[in-house]
Amino acid sequence: MESGTERRDEAVAVVGGGAWGTALANAAAAAGHPVTLWMRDPAAAARMEQARANERYLPGVALHPGVRATAEAAALGSAATVLLVVPAQTLRGVLSALAPSLAPGAAMVLCAKGIERGSDAFMSAVAADVLPVGTPVAVLSGPSFASDVARGLPTAVTLAAEDGALAARLAGLLSGPAFRLYHTDDVRGVEVGGAGKNVLAIAAGIVAGRGLGESARAALIARAFAELMRFARAYGGRAETLMGLSGLGDLVLTASSPQSRNFAFGERLGKGATPEEASGGKLVEGAFTAQALVDLARTQAVEMPVAEAVAAVVAGALTVDAAMARLLSRPLKAETA
Repeated sequence: MESGTERRDEAVAVVGGGAWGTALANAAAAAGHPVTLWMRDPAAAARMEQARANERYLPGVALHPGVRATAEAAALGSAATVLLVVPAQTLRGVLSALAPSLAPGAAMVLCAKGIERGSDAFMSAVAADVLPVGTPVAVLSGPSFASDVARGLPTAVTLAAEDGALAARLAGLLSGPAFRLYHTDDVRGVEVGGAGKNVLAIAAGIVAGRGLGESARAALIARAFAELMRFARAYGGRAETLMGLSGLGDLVLTASSPQSRNFAFGERLGKGATPEEASGGKLVEGAFTAQALVDLARTQAVEMPVAEAVAAVVAGALTVDAAMARLLSRPLKAETA
């Protein structure tokens, strides 16, 4: 991987002032870059600048001195690398609104993990629809909690771009003392891992909330990973990518910790909450992605019983008990991926 030391002072912009956007802004600044953190709300940006902290989403974590929070879209024009850290379902609208303010040729790094509802498009396809032809696009994904990254705790993720040289350059550019990026040209494999694990983590949360035990959760995660592998192969992803940070690594983290919004959502479902109650008014990417994932799987005749059960529960078509009964009544067969 390139060291990126010759580019330490390259300007970076982060679009999105939530926990993950703030964390990535801190990480990019720690890697030696001047960082513009763009937020839609001018008042929120002003508060963050004054407090030097994101008190709403990351209380107790100081904003790196190299990060400037702003709501001025024109400030994005100086950045050669732009990290788009907005929810998957809003990416198209945000990109369309900000595209005129972005520097021509600036590299776009997509940090949302999901599939767009309605179009069933992966994030790279959404970006291709909106951005000028030839815009460099990469995808960032992997096992990472915002609070860990923001505090400078050791974290490793994957950055993918179809142009392998671009992937290597951006990985070197954004890697810092504790934030390590591996690179690949398997964009689809990384996107499948990032989107799919959110859905499957909801299932793991349901198992935990229902009190079914650690053995059941381990079995669920293993079979969910087999689903993810089948889906990735059908859509051109590589097995080694799914076995890495952005696949297995991210699934294990997201499906085993209450810090994961998707796991916590599933856990509340397992305890009897309705989908609306379980969300607590917060965005749960896996809940939005579930049906799109299932639709894409059916298009390629890929069996994804765990994902199908999650989609049915989230839609209110099945109760948790009925979904579990359906999974447990499936015919026994040889264990294959």
